[in-house]
Amino acid sequence: ASLHAQETKPADGAPAVHEKTLWEMVKDGGWVMFPIALLSVCTVYLVVDGAIRVASPKKSIPASHVDAVKNAFRQGDYVGAYNFCKANPCAFTNVARVMIAMIGDGKTAVEEGMLAELAKENSRMQTFISYLSVIGVCAPMIGLVGTVTGMIKAFGTLGRSGIGDPQQLSAAIGEVLTATASGLFIAIPAFFAFYFLRNRIARTLHDIQDILAVLFRKMPYEQMAGVQIGDEEIYAAQPNWIAG
Repeated sequence: ASLHAQETKPADGAPAVHEKTLWEMVKDGGWVMFPIALLSVCTVYLVVDGAIRVASPKKSIPASHVDAVKNAFRQGDYVGAYNFCKANPCAFTNVARVMIAMIGDGKTAVEEGMLAELAKENSRMQTFISYLSVIGVCAPMIGLVGTVTGMIKAFGTLGRSGIGDPQQLSAAIGEVLTATASGLFIAIPAFFAFYFLRNRIARTLHDIQDILAVLFRKMPYEQMAGVQIGDEEIYAAQPNWIAG
């Protein structure tokens, strides 16, 4: 055991192992680290923007807006509710405004308008967070491109100079793998944030649908048949040969 310890003990004056800093590892990744860095900035922006502006219930379903529409419904002031929704746009008021405008067309039209507007809000909310899914797919691919180009360069050097020093080849391979690791480091959080925000949006839209279902319960559609609420122009008039 003593002999083995003496054989494995590094000689005095041997060079110390150099631990690479984060910046050195980034430089080792090559040119692909620049697009990966750009994707990382975009990921942070999309996650923060989606969590604050898109998937936040406080922004999509403000309690003050819900209370104002409920009070207008209690008083039968549907015109006032429509005007409030139009003056205070958000996901909840946008859907409520469309439903109020279609009250005169009957229950079926109101429900169809609600579903159409919910689909529109869902598309609007997911427009930006869908880019997180794109980043999750593209980031590893970009890292893989850097790895492949780096490996081509490393083996090209090996072909010209031979395998006189295997440590140089292993170091080169370790450097090019930095690009793939960086791409995965961006892709995994991007995918996680995408599915998390998508589920938050789905829950928000379900909450809006539940609130509106309670508001329009027992709506007197018979008494309001043919009533037009709102200032949207109706273009579908009677045929001109019937009007004439």
